[in-house]
Amino acid sequence: MRERTRTAVFTGLAFGCAAFGLASAMGPVVAQDGARAARVEGQEEKHWQAVAPGRVESISGEIKVGASIVAPITDALVKAGDKVLPGEPLVRLSDNEAQARIANAQAQVAMRKRARDDQAPSSKAADRRRAEDAVADDKRSLAEAQSAFDRAVVESRAGRGSPAELDAARAALSRVRERLSQHEAELRKVEADTTVPLPTQAEGQLNLARAELWAAQAAAEKLVVRAPIAGTVLQVNAKPGELAAPSASQPLVLLGDISALRVRAEVDERDFGEIKLGQPVSVRPSAFRGREVAGKVSFIAPLVEPARNNPRLQRNQTDVDIVEVLVDLAEPGPLAVGMKADVYFRPEAAQR
Repeated sequence: MRERTRTAVFTGLAFGCAAFGLASAMGPVVAQDGARAARVEGQEEKHWQAVAPGRVESISGEIKVGASIVAPITDALVKAGDKVLPGEPLVRLSDNEAQARIANAQAQVAMRKRARDDQAPSSKAADRRRAEDAVADDKRSLAEAQSAFDRAVVESRAGRGSPAELDAARAALSRVRERLSQHEAELRKVEADTTVPLPTQAEGQLNLARAELWAAQAAAEKLVVRAPIAGTVLQVNAKPGELAAPSASQPLVLLGDISALRVRAEVDERDFGEIKLGQPVSVRPSAFRGREVAGKVSFIAPLVEPARNNPRLQRNQTDVDIVEVLVDLAEPGPLAVGMKADVYFRPEAAQR
């Protein structure tokens, strides 16, 4: 029994000595690894003044296009990826009631115009009539040219129309607008002449009927949702049959100018003093590990606010306040709108 105990003690001592030796041998290795990590960390701290999370967006930001009135959606005239120009139709809403109102107003205008023309005007009143008729004719031509342009755009997107036809429709619409502007200026000049007699009752009734027609046409125009900028369709939420409304949670169409990209970063307010306009940065997209895209700071918000994209909010329930910073990218590369990216701010920024 004593022999067994001695054997166990010797075995334990041998094992302990071996373990101590192994730990002694590994100690420098662990210490070296820790020192190396500290040196790397120290280099990183010296190399970057601040690091902030962000998202890639178009140079124009997200342009949310919605309806200005409540109406059923008839057609979505674009799809994601389509290129659009200002004024081009994106979504068409139901306009049955508006067209009926226009038809009624047109009948009233025709009747009132016949009644007015039965009365011979003085020379000064005749000048006003001609100016009023020219404006009315231009507004009718404008509505027709706008409809022709919309049809040309839809046909071109569907591959059934030629670029030349679309260009011709666009040019015709531009000419009518210019002519209307000129005739409106001439009418204002005539109306400012104090020697021109006041309108007769028939002339006044015609003017009221025309005003009703133009109001009906303006209401119908609101039923066509148009592109406010030149850009690319990023997302289409409009579905035929659904009800469009100004208060909708989602825009009918999301647009953006992706000819250039930028990153909207959220810089911790503690790093606010380290960031300067024109400061060079490196952007590391999450989707492309090891890839860096150069950029520079183009805007620093003058407002501190709660974070939205900062992942620290998901790990820590305490509030994190940030400053929004926009970074223009030198070249978009493979990046796409909406991608997550980390922005590394370099200390050797050019001061402004």
